[in-house]
Amino acid sequence: MTLRRSCASYPGAIAAAVLLLAACGGAVGDAPQPQAPPVLGVQRVFPNLVFAAPVAMLQAPGDGTRWFVIEQAGRVRVFANEAGVAAAQTFADISGRVASGGEMGLLGMAFHPRFPADPRVFLSYTNDDAGRVSRISEFRLGASGDLDPASERVLLSIGQPESNHNGGQIAFGPDGYLYAGFGDGGGANDRHGAIGNAQLMTTLLGKMLRIDVSTASGYGIPPDNPFAANPRCGMNGTGAANCPEIYASGLRNPWRWSFDRRTGELWVGDVGQNALEEIDRVRRGGNHGWRCFEGTRATGLACGAAENLLAPVAEYGRSAGRSVTGGYVYRGARIAALAGRYVFGDYVTGRIWHIAGDTRPTARVAEGLATDLNISSFGEGNDGELYVVHHGGELYRLTGP
Repeated sequence: MTLRRSCASYPGAIAAAVLLLAACGGAVGDAPQPQAPPVLGVQRVFPNLVFAAPVAMLQAPGDGTRWFVIEQAGRVRVFANEAGVAAAQTFADISGRVASGGEMGLLGMAFHPRFPADPRVFLSYTNDDAGRVSRISEFRLGASGDLDPASERVLLSIGQPESNHNGGQIAFGPDGYLYAGFGDGGGANDRHGAIGNAQLMTTLLGKMLRIDVSTASGYGIPPDNPFAANPRCGMNGTGAANCPEIYASGLRNPWRWSFDRRTGELWVGDVGQNALEEIDRVRRGGNHGWRCFEGTRATGLACGAAENLLAPVAEYGRSAGRSVTGGYVYRGARIAALAGRYVFGDYVTGRIWHIAGDTRPTARVAEGLATDLNISSFGEGNDGELYVVHHGGELYRLTGP
């Protein structure tokens, strides 16, 4: 197997993320020295509100007047986008169906791109009523304008052998299809099966998925998915042939990912194991390396005949953090010097970094903005401004100089 690496010139020193040219063996001083991007900060917002283990925040399409916050135990809270807002209401409550705790719970939410004209909202959560599974379900608005729990239609159900590495985020891409990221099934070293799940194309675990929810019943397969002609795997997460829902493979635990709203590129934070955390730019049909590689480090584990594995865009080691949280390419107006840079963080250390959107594999990041937050997610407003979700219950906005 091979790992593709580019030794093109990299951006130079960054105020909030020092690039060590790991792929080419260079040193920081080998790179050109452009004007340094801004040093970032965080500022608490909506200070009257505290949430229970929040894991994401988002706005509905075309509506910047409200925010929705996902609470891990199974509720979605909604509140006015006003600095002094005093209370949040319940938009959805499926806590009775959610297996929560650790890395399980209500983990993702996506509005249909034509919401509210199309009143569907999609939720991704873990359930253990009849064995542990990850579900993606479609819901509709009720008469009160909240999500009607009785309207649930389960689209995908994926068996989960262990309680961690669930991934679980869902989002619509610029192509109108629904994307979903799932981890490798949990445990150390992707230990389920001879080559693990992430390199096994007959399972949906360890993959980025893409499905078409415009069909009248269930879901369809986009015609350019890599294995589009094969029978679907979505009702148990496995199949006899390579699963047609797969968009990309080789992921360990894709924890928060996003599309660049300008270019459409898909950026993923993939949580590492013992040594390296990584950022990937996901490609259709791309294989992003796990369990053959953890970042740029060969694991020595059996992983089949995988070749031309894609190197991460960036990685960092244990001195900088222990669990990456993917973010967004900044497209807001408040921090002009941050435009086009990808912002991400670490759940354990609370560090935040930003790298150039055209960074070539593989940059090594260190330093970063130090915070005391457990960063479970970033949020992007409809105006392009970025927010930070603290798993302890508070929300913050990214600030510049």
